Amino acid sequence: MSVEDRPPQPKSILRGHKASVHAAAFTRGNERLLTGDADGFVIAWDLTIMRPRAVWQAHTNALLGLAGWGHDRVITHGRDNKLIVWKFGVQDEERLSTTLPLDPSLETRPQPWILHILEINTMNFCSFSHCPTSAHLNLETSAEMLVAVPNTLASEAIDIFHLPTQERRHTVKVGGKNGMVMALSLLYLNGSLTLIAGYENGLALITQLSDQRGWEVKYQAKCHSQPVLSLDVSPSREFFITSSADALIAKHPLPQPMPHKQTEPATSSEQKGVIADGPGSSSAKTTAKSLLSAALATEHRRSSTSTTPQTTNAGAGGAQVASATEPLKVVNTKHAGQQSLQVRSDGRVFVTAGWDSKVRVYSAKTMKEVAVLKWHQVGCYAAAFAGVGPAGGDQSAGTVATGDGDAPVDSSIETDFKQQEESESAVVPKLVQLSVRDRRIRQAKSAHWLAAGSKDGKVSLWDIF
Repeated sequence: MSVEDRPPQPKSILRGHKASVHAAAFTRGNERLLTGDADGFVIAWDLTIMRPRAVWQAHTNALLGLAGWGHDRVITHGRDNKLIVWKFGVQDEERLSTTLPLDPSLETRPQPWILHILEINTMNFCSFSHCPTSAHLNLETSAEMLVAVPNTLASEAIDIFHLPTQERRHTVKVGGKNGMVMALSLLYLNGSLTLIAGYENGLALITQLSDQRGWEVKYQAKCHSQPVLSLDVSPSREFFITSSADALIAKHPLPQPMPHKQTEPATSSEQKGVIADGPGSSSAKTTAKSLLSAALATEHRRSSTSTTPQTTNAGAGGAQVASATEPLKVVNTKHAGQQSLQVRSDGRVFVTAGWDSKVRVYSAKTMKEVAVLKWHQVGCYAAAFAGVGPAGGDQSAGTVATGDGDAPVDSSIETDFKQQEESESAVVPKLVQLSVRDRRIRQAKSAHWLAAGSKDGKVSLWDIF
């Protein structure tokens, strides 16, 4: 077997959990990987040395979700009906234990300082979602945020809390008789607070907060025959993707502002079919766009023209917002039970963790499978992408790998990364000029990490695309 034909192998295997790994998240510019297991333990891995920096038992039951909040706070969500915000900066690591859950320890592992605790319902197995308190704020630097969780009494309703006050700001009841809410995403769209939810009966729903009419349903589609296991929104805010206990993966549209009727003559660039990338863009900016971004825009326009808007509402700033009625695309992957779906920060690919032990990477544009990562022997429950580009350190091209012969790499993805590698080679400092520590930090921040957690308690770390 030639090198090109060999299946991809993980860069590292992180062994430390005694129970199934249920959650994973990259923090601090990809220098740390947080993993949580079924016993409530959290491990903070230092990706510069592939060793634990902190280990503590955050909950008395299984972890449902993990997230970083800036560089000195961590949010954990457990099945013990608690959501906890911890103070977890670099200095806090010094007093915490590094004894792994696998290693016997008679001493109680110290915990980080607790900043906030929310008593919430976790019967749904649904993890939290969070966003800033305003569309103009950055969650990484803001001292406030909104948290969406399932309602304590009604399993189909959703509560939105404010931190640090811990006040319940909203209770959203739009699920009807669709069963328990299973997956959530809270964000600002067109300046309005927007909630996306997946339900037990397979329904995906978008509701948006209006000053005059309260929470209004903007989109709903029942693409799945089984409960929705996970969902995620594209960084471009053009679509979101859902996975389920069935074998389907669905791509759904997000409400987009409708441009006002053009009263001025078209410019030369418009006459040639050049697409402007937002306000103030020019043909020079357009040519600088990545190939995949242009393809995403083209695909969205085609989907929008083929879908009849159900209603038209006034959005932020008086812009008209169209509500679609059908998904953009539904794909039968023939692999049931894919969860922990996440779109990477550049919007090119998304990943799922499979009950069949395989981690699958898909093109966000075509929804085609581009890589199958096989290492674990038992089911995978958690998957997470590190941020790439400006949000995740210096972007560098990774190795393109496919796990199956029938899953070719999307040519637009491969070409785009080659162009980025060539353009960045002139500005990346020579590695010989960096110390060993600096090289390790740069590798941790710039690698296209993909972490997968499994029922075997191990975490595989991959560097792809």
